[in-house]
Amino acid sequence: MPRPFLLVLVCSFLLTGCTATARLYPVQGPLSEQNPPPIYVAKFSDGLHSGVFSATLSNGEIGKGRWQQIPRPNKTANPVASSAAADSLAPEWDLVYGQGFYTAHVLGSRLYARVDFTGDRGTVMHAEFYKPDKAQEQSISSIKGVAKDDKGNIYKVAF
Repeated sequence: MPRPFLLVLVCSFLLTGCTATARLYPVQGPLSEQNPPPIYVAKFSDGLHSGVFSATLSNGEIGKGRWQQIPRPNKTANPVASSAAADSLAPEWDLVYGQGFYTAHVLGSRLYARVDFTGDRGTVMHAEFYKPDKAQEQSISSIKGVAKDDKGNIYKVAF
């Protein structure tokens, strides 16, 4: 393979970045009662510790925000107490994935991130996602998440 071609290939790969597509399934709230419930599509992209989030919601509303990795609690702090921030979605994690899931799996994981955004028609949404630390769970489908909006809906986020 000629060197210039290899250089172009590597540069184009770096410029495109990594992108993951997720689906937001309503599990509680007004949208979950619709038959069939709407399923929203979201894209996560960019770096290792932060990146761009975009979602297409009902009636074509588009929301964009920046996801940020949530730092792990330090070893001297009580991890449950330090996670009890007002913007934490701990109750939603337990609602979607089962009682105690947040504390047992999400809290303290290496890749635990949050995004808050407002859509172009005013919908406010908060989402969190995490990737298990286990080596055998390296696929994109191992990432789990939850979201809630200001209209009383809670979503399961699946990649």
